[in-house]
Amino acid sequence: MNRWIGWVLVVITGAWLSGCTGRTVERFTLEVDLPAQFELKTAANYRPATGETCTLPRRRGKRPERKVFFTDYKPVASSVSYELPLTETVEGCPLVLRSVEFDFYAKWGTRSTDVGGNFGSISIRDRLEADLPGMPESGVQEIRGQCKWHFRTVGPLHAIRKLLICNSLDSMGKLQESRVGGVAQRPQLPGKKLRLVLSVSEDELPAFDDNWINVPGGWKRCRGKNFADRDAYCNGNTTDFKPIKMPDGRICNIYPSCE
Repeated sequence: MNRWIGWVLVVITGAWLSGCTGRTVERFTLEVDLPAQFELKTAANYRPATGETCTLPRRRGKRPERKVFFTDYKPVASSVSYELPLTETVEGCPLVLRSVEFDFYAKWGTRSTDVGGNFGSISIRDRLEADLPGMPESGVQEIRGQCKWHFRTVGPLHAIRKLLICNSLDSMGKLQESRVGGVAQRPQLPGKKLRLVLSVSEDELPAFDDNWINVPGGWKRCRGKNFADRDAYCNGNTTDFKPIKMPDGRICNIYPSCE
């Protein structure tokens, strides 16, 4: 009898373990194409599934509902890929992927401080509105964005500094006012690929309006009230300008050609 009971327990335990190990977590591939000299922080955020009444535990220094990945600077354009689960369980609470956040950092010069940053995100939803595109038949949903450098001057020598602004591109490649990102439908993602393609415009623009005048070779910095005027709005004055200090230390009259 004892031997028979032991055999039954072995069978039941084996079946239970088989059932547990046989459960597959649905995943998808997240791919990000980065321009040269870009660094990336990616965060996948999980929240209770629709209809769940459980709540996440209070934070104690760790955030098990958030998966974070880092990609270092590379001198050339590169691509990074992650396999992300669409569901998670944290302390018994069933979670689903709700969003993916991106923090972009890019180098615009050789100094350690010559860095600009911006951000974007993809919302992962239970369902999409009728006018939003879903997963194409190719199994690869592509979201495009473009970054642009915006220059300004700082300090008594009016040294050039740059800000990074990244915006979405529509299906026709037209720049949008919204930040880089988009939406995807969770039920369409298992086994498929979600791809973010980021590019950088060759054109640069002033970071603020009415500080610069467009001339052949680039831009001239308006003089303002006097040379020491750091705000230096043009206010219709298109003849009086001030020199600027380039990132390499040169003093020039036009950015970026330094004519």
